[in-house]
Amino acid sequence: MPGPLSGIKVLEFEAIGPGPFAGMLLADMGADVLLVDRAASSDLGLKRERWMDVMLRGRRSVTLDLKTKDGSAAALELVARADALIEGFRPGVMERLGLGPEACLKLNPKLVYGRMTGWGQDGPLAPRAGHDINYIALAGVLNAFGRKGQAPVPPLNLVGDFGGGGMLLGFGIACGLLHAQRTGQGQVVDAAMVEGASLLAAMFSGFLAAGRWSEERGANILDTGAPWYDCYETSDAKYVAVGAIEAKFFEELVQRLGLAGLPPQNERARWPEMREAFASTFKQKTRDEWVKVFEGSDACFAPVLSFSEARRHPHNLARHGHISVARLEQPAPAPRFSATPAEVSRVPPERGTLGRAALKDWGFSAADIARLKQAGLGTTD
Repeated sequence: MPGPLSGIKVLEFEAIGPGPFAGMLLADMGADVLLVDRAASSDLGLKRERWMDVMLRGRRSVTLDLKTKDGSAAALELVARADALIEGFRPGVMERLGLGPEACLKLNPKLVYGRMTGWGQDGPLAPRAGHDINYIALAGVLNAFGRKGQAPVPPLNLVGDFGGGGMLLGFGIACGLLHAQRTGQGQVVDAAMVEGASLLAAMFSGFLAAGRWSEERGANILDTGAPWYDCYETSDAKYVAVGAIEAKFFEELVQRLGLAGLPPQNERARWPEMREAFASTFKQKTRDEWVKVFEGSDACFAPVLSFSEARRHPHNLARHGHISVARLEQPAPAPRFSATPAEVSRVPPERGTLGRAALKDWGFSAADIARLKQAGLGTTD
């Protein structure tokens, strides 16, 4: 059964990180995402074989040189048939190529034009380069990650690139598509990672206003300040995670650990004492032995698994949380839908793969395709 976005045509211009992530989300949900690739690979960051680029799954590809007049004109023909567009260039680049929102919306008034940048389309930093770590730093988010008295620790590139970037862009495009279906009016979606990262931390605005959050790292409930919300090393040099915030869960944690005489849960002055008790106790067994101790409990306990181990955990296996695409194990599409289940329809495409078939599906005739090929559009099928 087709996914919830079946019938939606998305034109995605080659980029890295959050743009492809947004394209993956839409493709997983059934959208027909056509990737406009450069003719040859360029240095766009972390290189790997194309089939290993998991975020490109579900696409078909054509190649174009957008810097040529014919290439830009060919791209506009694709734009005219798209419902949504994804681009991740610096502000002004698409305009210089003749593919900016004004030109595209004039041609296709219902188009949802998704723009992915770090700093946004305007503002003093808009033209400057950056990466996830820079955007979440300026958002005030990076400052909150890390232990007391130590430097901030980047949380991979999950908060800026993917959570505050690609996921927010995907949400914005979905909202834009609903509006376009109701009104016939397209629009521009300006997704900035600095703002998306800030939005992910919305809860802490309320905590700060209520005086319930310190901006000192490692001094709060959720940032390793509290001993009952942290990770502990086990006897086999692995780790477990506990998050027993509520009193009843804390009591069960303490009971399963076999500890008695601990200070009250929220007596901050004695947290170091409690932390030492937890640390020394967890060091007495292996990680998997602790899993058995906490089996069936509500102590908010979990083993800290590697990516590879997570694929084999019984819970993730039971829910089919990972799939194999071209023998490459990867996360399954999410969220789940009862009537229109998502799926990965294709492996990540080599440049130009299945482009001719995609053009036919988008309504281009054989003569149209031949003309586009003369304009420099490349396919391998």
